[in-house]
Order: sequence, then C-alpha cells, then structure tokens
Amino acid sequence: MSKKPPQAAATGLTIRNSTAEFLIFTASAGENGIEVRYENETIWLTQKLMAELFDVERSVITKHLKNIFRDNELDENSVCANFAQTAADGKTYQTRFYNLDAIISVGYRVNSRRATQFRQWATRVLREFSIKGFVLDRKRLENGSFLGEDYFERLLAEIREIRLSERRFYQKVTDIYATSVDYNKDAPTTREFFAKVQNKLHYAIHGHTAAELIKQRADSRQDHMGLTSWENAPEGKILKTDVTVAKNYLTADELDSLGRIVNAYLDLAEDRAKRKIPMTMEDWAKRLDLFIEFNDRDILDNPGKISAQLAKDHAFSEFEKYRIIQDRLFESDFDKEVKALATAAEQVDDLAELQRIAEASKGRKKGGRYD
Repeated sequence: MSKKPPQAAATGLTIRNSTAEFLIFTASAGENGIEVRYENETIWLTQKLMAELFDVERSVITKHLKNIFRDNELDENSVCANFAQTAADGKTYQTRFYNLDAIISVGYRVNSRRATQFRQWATRVLREFSIKGFVLDRKRLENGSFLGEDYFERLLAEIREIRLSERRFYQKVTDIYATSVDYNKDAPTTREFFAKVQNKLHYAIHGHTAAELIKQRADSRQDHMGLTSWENAPEGKILKTDVTVAKNYLTADELDSLGRIVNAYLDLAEDRAKRKIPMTMEDWAKRLDLFIEFNDRDILDNPGKISAQLAKDHAFSEFEKYRIIQDRLFESDFDKEVKALATAAEQVDDLAELQRIAEASKGRKKGGRYD
C-alpha cells in the first residue's frame, strides 16, 4: 500500500511528509512532465507511464518487460510492486509499478538517449534522498499541489499558539521549523538544525555557546551562583537541575535581545503564512542565519571551545560548593514561620512587660495621691 501524507486533525496542522510520494521528471524545458513515484528508496513507474516516458506504445513496454524477465535479466518479483492508485473515476485500484532497474532496462532497449536522461535525473533524486532525507518538487510546491485549502489557516493558528506558549526561546524557533511543509524529524537537516539552534542564538547575543556561557558564569562565589533565574526564584532554593540551563545565566538585557530575535522570527512565520508562502526545512534553517546577520550579530561557525559535558561537570562542581553556602543562608517557609512566631512571642512578652510596668506605675501614682 502506498504511504499517505499525514492528514490534519480537526485542531492540528497538516505537515507534508518529507519523502514526497510523487516527483515530476522533465528532461527539457517546455515538455510535459512525467509523474514519478518515490517509494522504498527507489523510483517507480507503471507500464503506461513508461510508454509516455520513452514515447512508444504500451504494448512495446509490455513486450520488453516479458523478454527481460524471460531472459532472467531481472527478477520480476524484485522489481515489481502493487500500489493503490486513485483513477479518474475516483475509485482506488491496485496498480502494478516497476522500479528504477526495470525502467532503465526497458529504456535501453527502446530509447537509450531518453533512458540515459532519466537515469541521470533519478540518480540525482535518490542521492538527495540519501543525503538530506527529502526531495521537493519546487514547481508543484509553489502552485499548491501539496497543500489543502485550509492549510495556511491552520498554519497561522499553529504559529500564534507557538508565540503564546511558555516554551523557551530556542524551543519556539524549533517549533516554527517543525511547521515546514516538508518536515521530517529524522532528516539530517532537522538533526543539524536542532543541534545548532540553541548555540546559534546564544552566540548571537553574548558571543559564547551555551556550554561556554555556563563554564564562564557558574561561580559558587557569586550571589545565587551567578544565576539570574531558576525554577523556584526568587525565594526558593537553587537546584542542581537549574545550574546546567544556559538561559538561567543571562542578564535582563541579554534576555530582551534574545526575545526580539525570536519574535522577529515568529513575525516572519506569520507573515509568510498570511501570504500563503510555504516554507521548507531548508528555508527556515537559512532564515535563522539571515535574521542573526540582519540584526548585526555574529553567526556561530564552529562547535565552540567547551563541550557540553565539561560545562555540566563545572556547573555541578560549583553547585556542590554553593550548596553549603545556600544551606547556611537559606530560610524555608517553615523557618520563616518559626521566626515569625518567635518574634510575635517576643512582642507579646514585651507587651506584657509594658502592661506590668504601666500597672505598677499607676499604683504608685494612686498611692501618692491618697497617702
């Protein structure tokens, strides 16, 4: 059975799977394209499409395929597969397709020049899939062939929800990336983007990667160990989990700058959706660098000088030193309540003493008046 593009849930977003089901082969400008199926890491065509591709009658294709299988040039079971296909009458039928090996074998028998053109095109397409994890037919993407009528309305709603969410800044950027029309969480492009986005944003703001920032600012001798925010701030204790979050060390100005870059990224996403311009994974990956550059910030072009593990080890080491100081200075809610009660008790004792003194003074005055 063929793979279907994921359909949108009632409140969700339709995202086109990165392994495009159909691509268009066009050898030269102006000619009609041949719709080619991509499935199971190869290219597939029906006999009818092969006839169109090589400009011969279908009977010619049938004859050559029979000869190829009869001569054991190819194993029929290895190069054929049935896929569900919707016909002009709207009904779905099981249709026999032939893979690239069969297509090329037929091509060299009937039209070697055309077969060579197709082989070169198919080789390029398959190479793109193996390297990037996806191939997009730009022509069909631009005219909306892959997108439903309400795709952009749902996309706008998704972007606005991302803007309002409480997720971290860099997570909002990855959420926008995930709205790409060709989004695939397993694509190499995605893995690279997710791995670099946090460091790119940090570097743009203060010139350090996240790991470098933690190594530089995690200091047990500083107030709050150098942190400007933590999970239980401002009154609660700093926890071990707080000290390895780079954002927790940013100043107010740095947080403001980071917020402005991310908001501009969100503004672009919303504007593109309103103008019904689809964005791919590569588009969003490139746009991040363009935004950073547009804001006159430096673009990170190296993995940094400090590893994530080294930064983590340093932060934990400083935390163990700071924990002693924190425990000595920290007042829990219970401690505060006990202190408040003690203060209140002292005030009661003081009040009782004042009343006793006042009564004694009053007695002395009375005694003086009647004596």
